[in-house]
Amino acid sequence: MSKNKTPIIILNYKTYTESTGKNAVKLSQYVQEASDETGINMAIAPQAVDLYPIIESVDIPVYAQHMDAITPGGHTGSALPEALYETGIEGSLINHSEKRLTLADIDVVVEKTRQLDLTSVLCTNNVKTSAACASFNPDFIAIEPPELIGTGIPVSQASPEVVENTVEEIHKINKNISVLCGAGISTGEDMKAALDLGAQGVLLASGIIKAENQKEALIDLVSLI
Repeated sequence: MSKNKTPIIILNYKTYTESTGKNAVKLSQYVQEASDETGINMAIAPQAVDLYPIIESVDIPVYAQHMDAITPGGHTGSALPEALYETGIEGSLINHSEKRLTLADIDVVVEKTRQLDLTSVLCTNNVKTSAACASFNPDFIAIEPPELIGTGIPVSQASPEVVENTVEEIHKINKNISVLCGAGISTGEDMKAALDLGAQGVLLASGIIKAENQKEALIDLVSLI
């Protein structure tokens, strides 16, 4: 399966207890099983400290949650792209609403992922920002209004025009960018609604991570497509 095949589900582990350490490895195996059983491309974005054990235990694409716009040197506490690349990741989230970057730094990081042959998943918060970021030519742009993140209210239903307009504006600039829908996605109905609006996948977190049965929640997510 191509690492960027769509529709795609990208699960951001954030820093939840349920997706940290041993729990992160177990969750990654559930995602692998759900992907194998459904034939849907699924990728994961664990914390940096969990990358090595997870990459060794699964075959699905593993992304970093963040990269800094830095070069090797004196940047204590930063996320060096080359160091993350050495773990074996296949891509990275960029500019998540919980880890914002300036436009200049977004440009640097997207270009770095391109140099390292990594998938870039650039997060944006509205239509105008999405259109501006399309000029950087990332592989994916994930539209996530920050006010809906973690609420359980899916953007595909609360603000469907945001998804439709984002897809339209991005594809005016670059038709090769795949648009993802984020914020509040947790059910098969949410996933189907996102795809019907023109998205080619979803970026989600708590709806799966906090589920009583994480694997079944993932399978339910693709049950209507």
